[in-house]
Amino acid sequence: MTLTEQLKDAMKDAMRAKDKVRLGTIRLALSAIKQQEVDGQKTLSDDEVLAVLTKMVKQRKDSVEQYMQGERPDLAEIEAAEIKVLETFLPAALTEQELAEIVTNAIEQQQAQGMQDMGKVMNAVRPQVQGRADMAQVSQMVKSKLNS
Repeated sequence: MTLTEQLKDAMKDAMRAKDKVRLGTIRLALSAIKQQEVDGQKTLSDDEVLAVLTKMVKQRKDSVEQYMQGERPDLAEIEAAEIKVLETFLPAALTEQELAEIVTNAIEQQQAQGMQDMGKVMNAVRPQVQGRADMAQVSQMVKSKLNS
């Protein structure tokens, strides 16, 4: 079953359960996926759907931060609830140790010598961590390992 099908099934379940937050969030996700499909004139693969969901989570995390700075905890709670719903469709997050192991292996495989090889390392790491780690955190880890 594809990720899009899982989202559609979850939407039906949320309708039956009358869970407005979950239903609204899943509808937003399906809408974003449909928009990407229309823009690209193709059906998205599970990896591409994961990328859309990851982007949505990142946007909501940024919104929570902005709302907290603007002293609007009520709006931050709504965004946090949406993050929880979206994260149920993402694979389990990598631990710091697992991420470090993936980065180290990629550096060895690419025979990276320094910062000039960061692009190669990131391209090797990205498919392994997509949807399972924050890419900003991955980038920081790659930089630190390449500089040491």
